[in-house]
Amino acid sequence: MKLHFLGTGSSYPTTQRGVSATVLQHDDGSLWLFDCGEGTQIQAQRATISRQKITNIFVTHLHGDHVFGLPGLLCTISSQMALTAEEIKKRCPVVDIFGPLGIKRFINTALTTSHSPLNFHYRVNELVPEEVQYPENWEDMNAGVFTSHCHPSELSGSHIKATTDSNGNVHWQLKDDEHWNVTAGWIHHRVPTFGFVVKEKDRVGTLDKNKLLALGIKPGPVYGQLKEGKSIITEDGKTVTPHMVLGPPYPGRTVVILGDTSDASPLAHLVQSCDVVVHEATYDDTLKDKAVENGHSTPLQAVTFAKTIGAKTLLLNHFSQRYKAKCKANSKEEESISIIEEQALIASVGSSVHIQCADDMFVYDVPARSRDMLSN
Repeated sequence: MKLHFLGTGSSYPTTQRGVSATVLQHDDGSLWLFDCGEGTQIQAQRATISRQKITNIFVTHLHGDHVFGLPGLLCTISSQMALTAEEIKKRCPVVDIFGPLGIKRFINTALTTSHSPLNFHYRVNELVPEEVQYPENWEDMNAGVFTSHCHPSELSGSHIKATTDSNGNVHWQLKDDEHWNVTAGWIHHRVPTFGFVVKEKDRVGTLDKNKLLALGIKPGPVYGQLKEGKSIITEDGKTVTPHMVLGPPYPGRTVVILGDTSDASPLAHLVQSCDVVVHEATYDDTLKDKAVENGHSTPLQAVTFAKTIGAKTLLLNHFSQRYKAKCKANSKEEESISIIEEQALIASVGSSVHIQCADDMFVYDVPARSRDMLSN
């Protein structure tokens, strides 16, 4: 599992840094995209990310530096699929999109107005925000309106409402299958904004070939059946169950990816510990007042949250364009993200959190968890 940072800047893209877009690459090669700012598809080309392998897109909020690249990306995915009309009928791919209420209207308006057909289907699942998430002027901007109109390539999606637990905490359930559990929680920003908690289910252990051969089971399709959790019958009539020949399961990993925020604490109840959290640090600590005023965070705030949820690694992103990449700063007068990284490291003293600022094209390999962590 890897995290590819395609864009790590805020507000607008520059020649040195793109805007918000992060790809989670699974072990099977499939890709999940988190936010899609302007120029994301160019960044994807630079990173040699295969856009046709994107199966899910998660949008944290509807500010332009997180969504303006989405209509163009969908069109490019379509043009590169090169499927015939007959192939589309037989095996039309589907991309699932999750985002705040209003993302359906945004995509539909852009694709319909530009008369853009797609050679695949997409499905929009809108998260219905809680009242506390809306700013006072939300209705004045006519934002977040339900729309029932569908693009010709759009499948019927859903409106996902929050679930409230016994302690009054809320979350949005997005996925829960044999491999993944994905939930969303709300975080403070100027518009309804979400963070996503991606939990990998424990993976099946390794087949013990010595045990299999001792039981007279030769390599073949039955190995796959045992890996799938199915019992088999040997030629001499003995029943072999998966637990007889499988090693301990591999513990699943947890990745938390947040949108813009000045306070992510409303999401903290969803995470007891995690392997990595991606948290914004738009401004350095000396500009905290400006950060909070605009709904953003500083390194100290990000580190504090990482400690709260027991994160092993904190990856910082969404930097103001005033901060140059470490390798791009030409003089001591030019501010670079080294300032942000240094402040984060100071704030983390006494903890075990590993900290790093993510530049564009940075790839983080999420380490596998040891089996003795399964009970944690």
